[in-house]
Amino acid sequence: MGSAVSYCSPQQIQTVDLCGSEGKAPESTNLPCPVKYEEINHEAYMSLKPGLFEGLRFDVYRSMNRKFGLSNSLFMGSVDLPDCAPDPLKQSTAHFELGANLIDQKGKMDVVLMMGRVLSKGCMSARVKCDITNRFSIKANAELTNEPHFSVGMFNFDYKGNDYQAQLTMGNSAFYSVNYTQRVTPKLSLGGEWMWFGHQRKSCMGLAARYQTDSVITTALVKSEGDICCTYIQKLSDKVLVASDFVYNWNSTEAVTSIAYDHLLNQYRIRGRIDTNLCTAAYLEEKISAGLTLVLSAELDHRKKDYKFGFGLTVGD
Repeated sequence: MGSAVSYCSPQQIQTVDLCGSEGKAPESTNLPCPVKYEEINHEAYMSLKPGLFEGLRFDVYRSMNRKFGLSNSLFMGSVDLPDCAPDPLKQSTAHFELGANLIDQKGKMDVVLMMGRVLSKGCMSARVKCDITNRFSIKANAELTNEPHFSVGMFNFDYKGNDYQAQLTMGNSAFYSVNYTQRVTPKLSLGGEWMWFGHQRKSCMGLAARYQTDSVITTALVKSEGDICCTYIQKLSDKVLVASDFVYNWNSTEAVTSIAYDHLLNQYRIRGRIDTNLCTAAYLEEKISAGLTLVLSAELDHRKKDYKFGFGLTVGD
C-alpha cells in the first residue's frame, strides 16, 4: 500500500519495459521485444483491479534530492479474514509505514534502485534492482515478518533479447521458476513458465499468449493448477478504454467475468468494474492541487451484503 498515484494515459497501452527502453529490431529481424511474462496482462488489471481499500489512507512522499526520497503511510480500516462462511469476516487494523527510495544512475544504462519499507506491526520489506547492461538486470526482494515461515526472499535474473525476454527466479523454501516470452509476429507473443516448490515437492507450469495492436490487447493464460484467464482491452478514445476478463478453474468448475472502464481527464482518473458475482467497484484519483491528490474507493458486494468504502489523501511529488 502507499504507492504513488500514477496518471498514465489509457492510450499508453504500449508497455514500456522496466529493464530499459523498448526493444528495437536488429538487422536480421523486424520483430520488437515482447513484454515480460509476468506483465502479460498488466494493462488489463490496472483497470480491473485498481487497488481498492476500506478505511482511511494517508500517504506523504518527499524527495530529499535527485537520488533519495522518503515516504510515510498511515492506514486505519479493516481487512477481510479468509473464511468459507457466507458472511464476510473482518478485522480492524491500523499501521504506519516508513519507506526510503534510492535511485543511482552511474552510467547511461547502469541503474541501481533500492527500496525499503518498515511497518509498525513488525514487518519489513526491501527491494534492490541493478541494471548491469541494457539487456541484463538483477533484482532481489525480501519480506520479513515476525510470524514463523512467512518471511520471503527471492532473486530474479532478467535478460532481454532482440525479440524475446527470459527470467530466472530463485527463492527460499527451495523455490525456483523460469519463464520465457517470444515475439512470433509483430502483433503476437507467446510465452511459458515453469515453477518448482521444493518443500511441497510440487511443480506447475503455465502457457500464455498476447495479441496487441494500436487499440486492442488480448491475452490468454493457462496454468496447470486448473486456471484459465483471458483478458481484453479496447481503447475507445485517447481518454477512455474498456477492459474485461474471464477466469475459469476446471477443478472447481467455477467461473467469473468482469468488465471495467478507465476514464482519464486532466485532473482526475476514474476506474469502475462490475462482475458476474454482483460485485461493483469504483476508484477515483483526483488532483486537487499541485502535490495533493484525493483518492476515493468503493466496493459493493450485493451477494454477500459486504460494502467497503475508503478515503485517502496523497501528498508529495
